[in-house]
Amino acid sequence: MQTLRRCLTLSVFLSFTSLVNLQAQTVAAYQTTPDLKQALQPEHKLSFAASPAGSTVISVDDSQRFQTMDGFGAAMTDSSAWLLQDQLTASQRKEVMRKLFDPRQGHGIGVSFLRVPLGASDLARNHYSYDDMPAGQRDPELKHFSIDHDRAYILPAMLEALKLDPSISVMVTPWSPPGWMKTKDTMNGGQLLVEDSQVFANYLADSVSAYDKAGVLVRYLSLQNEPLYETKDYPGTLMHADQETKLIASFVGPALQKAGLKTSILAYDHNWDHPEYPVEVLSDPDAAQYTAGSAFHCYGGNVSAQGPVHERFPNRGIWMTECSGGTWQKGNLLADTEKLVIESSRQWAKSVVLWGLALDEKNGPNTGGCATCRGFVTIDRSTAPHKVTYTEDYYAIGHASEFVHPGAVRIDSTDLGPQSLETVAFQNTDGSIALLVLNNADQPADFSVSWHGKSFQTSLSSGSVATYRWLAPKPTAAQ
Repeated sequence: MQTLRRCLTLSVFLSFTSLVNLQAQTVAAYQTTPDLKQALQPEHKLSFAASPAGSTVISVDDSQRFQTMDGFGAAMTDSSAWLLQDQLTASQRKEVMRKLFDPRQGHGIGVSFLRVPLGASDLARNHYSYDDMPAGQRDPELKHFSIDHDRAYILPAMLEALKLDPSISVMVTPWSPPGWMKTKDTMNGGQLLVEDSQVFANYLADSVSAYDKAGVLVRYLSLQNEPLYETKDYPGTLMHADQETKLIASFVGPALQKAGLKTSILAYDHNWDHPEYPVEVLSDPDAAQYTAGSAFHCYGGNVSAQGPVHERFPNRGIWMTECSGGTWQKGNLLADTEKLVIESSRQWAKSVVLWGLALDEKNGPNTGGCATCRGFVTIDRSTAPHKVTYTEDYYAIGHASEFVHPGAVRIDSTDLGPQSLETVAFQNTDGSIALLVLNNADQPADFSVSWHGKSFQTSLSSGSVATYRWLAPKPTAAQ
């Protein structure tokens, strides 16, 4: 009986201690307003309490666990790397790179996913591949293959980012094979010659190997950027799903394996409006064995297309790998990007990645393609020294990347819809929870956040974004 009393006393004490700890649990809040007058600005500390939750409640449930996150970021294009490495003073570069990539809270936003074009994209200073040949000449043995172009400023920029945060996920993507591999002897438009399938596979394997040897380990590869769009004035290649499936199954997958590379292939890498493309690739068992999942862009269709692909292939991942804002957008640019972060994550995306990391005051340099896109960072070359400003995209992504780290798991949270409070929540490997809230309403919103039977009350101004972060017991293994 005495032992039983001791056990009951201990149980009551532990329950009381847990209750006190939860009631004393502090919540850090960070808010950004649409005009950026407040930008990732710390707010007053909040606390969980036993008070009533109120009429508008966002419930966070860390027992419901979904996908594991790789990260949030943008593309290190040729133009972006050149601007960062060659167009800033040493002190400017150090400051900009810190603010972009330093994962320590309060030091930078911890960009954790970088997509790198293999050769030129439209956001490049010129058109190039890693094996350019004079018109009419070929190099099927890849004797002239070289990534020396990237050693000037792309690889240095990547290495500096990885020095700040070695956990950054790197994805590489060609916009085009060398022109001599194509139905048109140009990088602009056309298709890959079927007879050059093995040569192209070797080219991709050599590209990944060269990056790995340079100190930039490549985690993901897609075979073709936007394969259903045949470009006219910048590098691009038409590649239908049946051709990509065959390439992965019979050529690229085996070539990566033969080279001893651990890089995973992502299928598709294009808009939401053709989810049947990645479904076709992943339905082929020979291609699927080399394919980690599907990559999507935002320029056509709806984010809801990601859900059915996940349901069809629950053991394969989904990545949002490109979406750009630009001069065509009107209204609340911060909210536009934050909606992408929230909605794509809620539809199973393991990453949310925008387009050019850095652009100049003319939205370039670019050679064809998008002359109206917006980067994280604007480097105004019309001034001396060049002026650096941070756009709405920097802060919108920062509300996730600074507080949601690689390996975090998305957990359940109440979402009140696109006209009200949209939310997404994550739990990091250290147990901390980050809740992102976007107020889409045209008036301030008062609401409560409920977790483990307690809640805190707060408010968010119209069109603004907030991240709420608190510590919790270390989570069990992710599903």
